[in-house]
Amino acid sequence: MNSDRPALPQLFKGIALFTPGGDLIYCIDPSKKSRWHLHLCAALQEMLGLSEPPHFLVPCYTATIDLWLDPQTQQVRISAEAYPPVLRHQTLLNALFETGDLVWHVRVEELCNPMVIATYYNQFPELWENHELIVQFPSGDSQNEGEAGSLLALRRRSGGVARSLYADAEPIPPSETQGYVLRLFVSGNNAATERTLNTLHQVLDQTLGQPYTLKVIDVFKHPDRAEADQVSATPTLIKVWPHPVRRIVGELGDVDTILRLLAVSEL
Repeated sequence: MNSDRPALPQLFKGIALFTPGGDLIYCIDPSKKSRWHLHLCAALQEMLGLSEPPHFLVPCYTATIDLWLDPQTQQVRISAEAYPPVLRHQTLLNALFETGDLVWHVRVEELCNPMVIATYYNQFPELWENHELIVQFPSGDSQNEGEAGSLLALRRRSGGVARSLYADAEPIPPSETQGYVLRLFVSGNNAATERTLNTLHQVLDQTLGQPYTLKVIDVFKHPDRAEADQVSATPTLIKVWPHPVRRIVGELGDVDTILRLLAVSEL
């Protein structure tokens, strides 16, 4: 887990939505009312470029955890439930929600019919692929609707159209097999930023043969992030992984400069 990750609140509701292929989007909501599984379906549609939200995954591919205060004992109690198709992921769920070796309760309902889920394969084949996505969706408390402090651009292994999800939280740090981690610092959402993103996406799609995560950070909204990464001018592109860390400061119109930063020839 990322050591820079903010501490979880003492009391919260956590919801998680998996795909049959093993991708995961989840939310930690202290208010216990701002986000639900159908919100995650809509976000999953955007992430994977689906024709419509995959509501059929609910409830079969979901898990829910609730940390609440017992009024009699004043002790924090935990209720954690997962449906059979995602119970194998409880170690990952415990890591995300910081619940140690908690044993999740198996939830079984007639609505959870894997054979029915399988009938959607031809319409949504992307859900049966593993894109190695573990994404935290912002709660209503951390971000207003339609207003994002940062843009997490998630690219599929095969490239293609950019998939994006607004999120303040960092994704879980990828392992070495998950390709590149890049940060792009920009000054606002404007035409220059749009040109930079288009150029960068084009280069990455055409030159990288492995998945990557690109996070776009607006220095006006997140000056603390710019200071932490010693960013004094925009645009600045930083290759966080694989090492060594490298950066480009200034216009990103030179493809050769971007390729040198990526060190594609070293792969």
